[in-house]
Amino acid sequence: MSKDTTLQASIADLLSVLPTAWSLKSSSLWRADNPAAGHCGVTALVAHDLLGGDILKTPYRDIWHFYNVIDGRRWDFTESQFDAPIQYEDMPSNRDEAFGDTNAEQYAHLTQAVRDLLDRAEQNDRNGQVS
Repeated sequence: MSKDTTLQASIADLLSVLPTAWSLKSSSLWRADNPAAGHCGVTALVAHDLLGGDILKTPYRDIWHFYNVIDGRRWDFTESQFDAPIQYEDMPSNRDEAFGDTNAEQYAHLTQAVRDLLDRAEQNDRNGQVS
């Protein structure tokens, strides 16, 4: 898929590529044993780009945690970073607030990494290969 085209992904597609896309370049808190660490804001933005919906937030310990609502269902792509259950308050948020949790370089890196992995998976599917 061309980088100039709007990339439409499914939730399953996004779930499958995120663990590989996350890195120290997309969050300074990334760890090999906890790849989702520090990725909530940037991941909520990328998911919003690809899947639409809304960005919500909830307090977790002393931080804001960002996640998505898509077609009326909560999707927290980074909940695995936490060692305790999240008590979701589903407070409305927006792109500006979520962007406050990341920076332009991390957002650009994760956006490109996700797009590249989705493109590769799509090409493999077309060619009958396993991604």
